[in-house]
Amino acid sequence: MRRWVSTHRVVVGIAAIVVLVLLGGGYVAWTAARQPAPTANAAPPATGDLMFVDLTGDRNLVTTVKLAQPDGPRTVTDLRCQRYYRAAATSVCLRIAGPGPSYEAAVWTSDKLVRTIPLPGIPSRARISADGDMVSWTSFVTGDSYTVPGGFSTRSGVFNVRTAEVTDSIEHFTATVAGHVTTAADINYWGITVGDDDNTFYATMATSGRTYLMKGDLAAKTLQEVRQTAECPSISPDGKRVAYKKRPTPTQPWELVVLDLAGKRELVLPGTAGIDDQAVWLDDATLAYGAAVNNQRSAIFFVPADGSAPAHRVVPDAASPVPVR
Repeated sequence: MRRWVSTHRVVVGIAAIVVLVLLGGGYVAWTAARQPAPTANAAPPATGDLMFVDLTGDRNLVTTVKLAQPDGPRTVTDLRCQRYYRAAATSVCLRIAGPGPSYEAAVWTSDKLVRTIPLPGIPSRARISADGDMVSWTSFVTGDSYTVPGGFSTRSGVFNVRTAEVTDSIEHFTATVAGHVTTAADINYWGITVGDDDNTFYATMATSGRTYLMKGDLAAKTLQEVRQTAECPSISPDGKRVAYKKRPTPTQPWELVVLDLAGKRELVLPGTAGIDDQAVWLDDATLAYGAAVNNQRSAIFFVPADGSAPAHRVVPDAASPVPVR
């Protein structure tokens, strides 16, 4: 009986990790077949209050609108991305690079393409630190699962624009949970967000059917547990809070939560049920994210970070929002 119970627990753990990777990362494999062809190395636009990936007609083109009128006229570019982000003078486009399909992260400073970095799988998340120096990404990798042969796992990396150093994956970093270094073979990371010091970062770690909010140190190559049940973190401009998605129970949809790092208090933001994205801070007061609600195409929602009002839909047929600061 003990052997049966032990085997049952292993099977349950494996199933939980598969669900986390397939549902929690934000993309699934079949999207690859729907993606448009790659684009030339056109420079990203330099103006526009809010930028996003326009999903109209599955064209995936980087587009800008005015924050004062987010549902108004759109300025559409010829830059095609699955994920896009911009900070300071740096832009990153996660996109198809060739047949297969293969994928890459293309990085610009101002209007100059400075690096293309091969990605091992389907693009999922992209971020840049506030000063534009640290670019991070997450992709889904097929056939790379530690639990199910041919299944999915995630791979997250970092590019230092200033030094040109590429960290293809943070899986070799030392992770500490409950005071102990974990060496589990099934560890996955996703959703890196780097702070103003270009060294401190937060990320999701998944292992043994659980997710953790982890605080990391890029120079030391270490991560420490902050709390459980948190995914896709995003650090606020003032560095005092982290927003992430969280399930109230394992069977309920994710909601957007803001954690006060000093007091360790969580605030659930109303009207955010159904989020499956790494939210972005438009400023210290407002968050934006993409969500497909009620089986509709993804749209961009805004929500006050203090929970004073529910999220509201502002840009239809759109994903990957980012403010131009």
